[in-house]
Amino acid sequence: MGHVTIADSTPVKLCVVIVGLPARGKSFISQKIVRYLSWLSIPTESFNCAANLLKILDKLNTTSNELFTSDVSNINDDLLVENRKQTLNQILKWFDNIDVCGVAIYDGINGTRDERNAIEKSLKEQNIDTVFLESYCDDETIIKSNITDIESTSPEYSTSKSMEDTFKSVSNKIHFYNNAYQSLSTTDEADLSFIKLINFSAQIVLNHIDSYLKSRIVYYIMNLHVKNRYIWLSRHGESQYNLEGKIGGDAKLSPRGEKYSVKLVELVNKYIPNHDKLEVWTSTLKRTQQTAQFLPFPQKQWKALDELDAGSCDGLTYEEIAVKFPEDFKARDDNKFEYRYPGGESYRDVITRLEPIIMALENQENVLVITHQAVLRCIYAYFMNVHQEESPWMSIPLHTLIRLEIKAYGTQVTRIKADIPAVSTYKEKGTSKLGESKNSINVMSGSVISGITDKVIK
Repeated sequence: MGHVTIADSTPVKLCVVIVGLPARGKSFISQKIVRYLSWLSIPTESFNCAANLLKILDKLNTTSNELFTSDVSNINDDLLVENRKQTLNQILKWFDNIDVCGVAIYDGINGTRDERNAIEKSLKEQNIDTVFLESYCDDETIIKSNITDIESTSPEYSTSKSMEDTFKSVSNKIHFYNNAYQSLSTTDEADLSFIKLINFSAQIVLNHIDSYLKSRIVYYIMNLHVKNRYIWLSRHGESQYNLEGKIGGDAKLSPRGEKYSVKLVELVNKYIPNHDKLEVWTSTLKRTQQTAQFLPFPQKQWKALDELDAGSCDGLTYEEIAVKFPEDFKARDDNKFEYRYPGGESYRDVITRLEPIIMALENQENVLVITHQAVLRCIYAYFMNVHQEESPWMSIPLHTLIRLEIKAYGTQVTRIKADIPAVSTYKEKGTSKLGESKNSINVMSGSVISGITDKVIK
């Protein structure tokens, strides 16, 4: 990756140090920040303290259950110091191997002032700025919900025999750390830069948020929706331009595209839970609004959801672009994410204007987004953590309702086919011809089911 700077052209090395007792959604928050900043092309990596601790315990021939059921007063502090040291070493090594800009997430308990001071001191010596992010929660309903989510999604508890075992294990862990836990406060740690979330979205305390990047992180986490939910996506129905192989424009739907707009009502009623509370978002272009025309739900048009602007290539086929603009055609194939059409946009430009959409989606549920191929590639890349170089080559089929199930440790994808034929608008790298990709890495993940039979399509 090339040299990356943040807004004011000042190189940044930042470590976000997560603070909080177990079952407070720390790893969820960590992974979401990684996904968001990576999507914005900021190198970001999360380093999990719990994973390092398990390795240390394994070498000592003991288990986390044995550790967390012990009397805290008898625990050798050297164990926790070694854990911190290993995690910090991983972070410092990572910063050495990237460009001058990057964000590391230190995902751990970090529950005492002494620990936090030691971490900040170590990072400061390496010219790495620090912001602490505490997830403080005393709402038992939220904590129990988090433990349930941990049991079903966390790799750490994938071998648990039952929910009861997980509850017991997490409860022991909470008790272990709670005895010495010291919450962040403006009284005792007034000099620290920190963000304190209280019961997730109920209240937020900010202290010394003194950089643009820290402010962006604050803005993002204030919009986070922490519970599992669905987001629904669809391209517009097949358009006249799709039939002609042309890109861009503001074409109307083809006859088959009109059939999809009718079928979409049936798919929504059948597959979307609580669809009576659904909100539909479209672009300002005709083909998305025509696709949504029969959906009897509140609708919102977003200019930010308009298709990537093809500039001087708008309305042309790929064959015509290859002839009229051969250098541009090759440059786009060579670096599709960064390439900007003359007078138009790049994928990076689309991501910039989509940021408000992502913020809104993070704070919503029961939303169906009907938009365009390039835009859906960028949205899919965010939720699936697809690398920016790969995202412009993702295949997003027409006449398909896409369900994203958002969970703490990832997103599960299901594609529901309307079984209405449509042309392929996918262009493989190195050719001007249209047709579905033969490279499996470009195919969306998850299962595909028939909207007629409900059966999984192999």
